[in-house]
Amino acid sequence: MSGFAGASVAALGVFLPCFVFTILPAPYFKKISKNESIKAFVDGITAAVVGALVGSVFVIATRSITDITSALIALASILGLIYIKKLQEPYIILAAAIIGYCLKTYL
Repeated sequence: MSGFAGASVAALGVFLPCFVFTILPAPYFKKISKNESIKAFVDGITAAVVGALVGSVFVIATRSITDITSALIALASILGLIYIKKLQEPYIILAAAIIGYCLKTYL
């Protein structure tokens, strides 16, 4: 990406539109949130986003879980998310790194 300058431009290109489309119309959200058509539209978009996320998780999982080590890490992550309430992502990443290191080193 041509060093720091290119990385900065790329980051702006990715995050600035999201920021602009969220912050600028924020004062109008309360006004339009009472509109039934808008509520139905948002519900439909929410369902579509959930479906897209589930599909992408499936594709990423089938391509990244290729050996016993990655399968064990995925299983540990899933069990942690199910049984430990309010488990934050940095802890999952740290635990996956430790488990991966131990499994690759000792197996």
